[in-house]
Formats: sequence, C-alpha cells, structure tokens
Amino acid sequence: MSDSGLRIIVSGLIAQYPLGGVAWDYLQYVVGLARLGHDVYYIEDTGQWPYNPEEAGTAKSCDYNVRYLREVLGRFGLEDRFAYCFPWGPTWHGMPDAQRQDVIDSADLLINVSGVLYHPGNYRSAKRMAYIDSDPMFTQLKVAKGQHELKQSIDQHDVQFTFGECLSERVPSTGHHWRPTRQPVLLDQWKSTESTRRTYTTVMNWTSYKDIEFNGARYGQKDRQMLEVLDLPGRIGDVHIELAIASGKTRRPPINRLRHHGWLVVDPDEVCNGFDSYRDYIQQSRGEWSVAKHGYVAGRTGWFSCRSACYLAAGRPVIVQDTGFSEMMPIGEGVLAFDDVEGAADAIRTVESHYDKHCKAARAFAVEYFDSDKVLNQLVEQTMNSPAKHKSGCEVEQ
Repeated sequence: MSDSGLRIIVSGLIAQYPLGGVAWDYLQYVVGLARLGHDVYYIEDTGQWPYNPEEAGTAKSCDYNVRYLREVLGRFGLEDRFAYCFPWGPTWHGMPDAQRQDVIDSADLLINVSGVLYHPGNYRSAKRMAYIDSDPMFTQLKVAKGQHELKQSIDQHDVQFTFGECLSERVPSTGHHWRPTRQPVLLDQWKSTESTRRTYTTVMNWTSYKDIEFNGARYGQKDRQMLEVLDLPGRIGDVHIELAIASGKTRRPPINRLRHHGWLVVDPDEVCNGFDSYRDYIQQSRGEWSVAKHGYVAGRTGWFSCRSACYLAAGRPVIVQDTGFSEMMPIGEGVLAFDDVEGAADAIRTVESHYDKHCKAARAFAVEYFDSDKVLNQLVEQTMNSPAKHKSGCEVEQ
C-alpha cells in the first residue's frame, strides 16, 4: 500500500433503504476507510427500485433517496464522492459519468457489502473485488438450493468474507473460501454517557423473508426465536424491554400478544427511523436485548449484529442470543449470550447487579473487536494479498 492509500469503492444500500440503521451499517465502511487515508467512493447500483419512507413504500422517483444519500455522506465531507443508479432508464446521479467510470477503472479495491451490486462483472476493471456476506447461513442455503445468479455474483469476486465467524457443518458448502470478518464501527460517533432510560431496547424485523427448507430442516427468522422467549418479561421483575419492531415482510408481528406478555412495543418509524434518531435511541437505552434469526442460531454461524456493536460502542451492555460467537470472543462482561428464556433472564439479572461495570466492559469490547481501524485494515490487507482473478472473473478461489 502506498503512502497515499488505495482507491477504494464501497457499495451498499444507503439510498435503497434511507433508514437510520441501514445508513450506519454501510457508512461506517466508507468513512472508516477514508479515515485510514484511502481515496474512497461510494457506488450504489442494486438494480432495485428504492424505498421511500415518506411514501411508505416503493419510491415513484429517486429524488428523496439521492438527497438522503448526499446529506449523510456530506456530514463527513464525502458528498461529491458517490454515484447512485436509479433503475428507471437506468439513470445515474452523483458523480458525472466520465468521473464514475474513471473511478471504477482505476480502483484498487471494490468492497461489495451484502453483495448488493446488480452486475458485479461490470466492475471487474477494479484490481480486487471483495464480497461481504452479511446474512450467513441464508446466503449459503440459497446457493445450495440452486440460485445460480447468486453463485455467479459471488464467483465474480477475488475474496469472499462473511459475518459468520465460525460456520458450522450445518452451513452448506458453496465452493468458496469464506473468511470471517466483523462490522466496522466509528467509535467516536457513539457516545459513552449515562443512559437516560431504564429500558433495554432493540431494533428488529419480525421477518425479513420466507423460511428456507434444506435437507429436511426449516431455517427461520426472528419471529421463531421470539416465540420461544415470550414469557421473559414475567421473569425479570421491574426490568423493561422495548422492541422497536418493523412489520414482517412475510408474517406480521403479534403486537397485542407481545404486549400481553409484558413487552413494550414501538414503531421504529416513529422512534428511530432517522440517521440521528437511530443513534439517539441506542445511546439513551439502558442496553440491548435481542434474539437472532433462527437460521443464524441453528447454523452456529458466529454472526454478531452491527447494531449490537453500536450499542457496545455507546457503552451499553448487550444481551443477545448466542449464534456461536461465544466461541470466538470472550463474553460475560459487557456482552452476555443466552440460549433460552431462563438464560436470558439470568443474563439480565447479572448485568443489573453490576451495571456500571458492564457499561465500561461494553465500550472496551467495542474498542477491542469492532474498531473500524482494526476491522478495515485487516479486510483491506487480506483482500489485497489474495490472488486476483482475470478481468472476466472466471477464476474462483477454492
């Protein structure tokens, strides 16, 4: 790597889903890499019609989405370093066409976060391309079940990373070498101050997509896991847990049933939809409590949420369902894992008994494991030291 750094492109979903949590997920890559001295650009080319929260559905145009993207990047002085492709036409916004193509052709590295690029082969002029699987178990299941376009998309990349740090034997083989990585967090953007609420919170989707069946087993979503801990509020005394829960895409959350069992339920569109309100919601919480997707748990993937990492950076203890990450990181202070409802209750009682200690441990955990400098330096080094494909992308590292 030269003193001036690399020219790096990051792809993501900031404009596609202009929501606070989504923006933070991808923005921390862009800003983190820029802070390391790299020449960073953001290109969003998903081939999908964008979502407009003001219209509560699919956007009729991309005006809102482009404004949102420019504003978010502008907070970090990156407002002139993006290109967004609106599928109607298609038409490009942001950088002029000639500049965008020059950036692509001269890029040292393209990081395809969540594998969202519509045609990654169009970007093979970049010297290296890295695919980041943010949905472990389900990505591999889809490939194993014959989603050839997904496999071909993954094949186009020189290196494949996954948030599944310890994929078990239940995770199907795809013919790729999946390297573990973690979500980068901009530590200075998350304030470790005294919480203003006495409530544990989380932000979640009830379901993100349909369950997937494979080899006689069904791998589900968070709804399946929530129903197994339904009576948790009755086991933890006067401790409250609030779910900022979005309506499921395949099954709607049973709001009245959840409230009957003592859960506080709010609409994320009202409490944490924006870039700032999402961060405020986390920082003002007492901590996070959350289940994981059933597939993450059943596959013992080692997945750990980027949202949870932000809670930790804000000095908020995290109590989350174990997906196998307890085998990869030392837990027990700041981060506590549970497998069942009684384990969840015990973890809450443990945190409450020494709350200040767990807050300090939470921040220290984020510094050790999710600091964007550490995570992104390792990601870049591993990718740039990997074999490059031919421009056709026909070689696949096994």
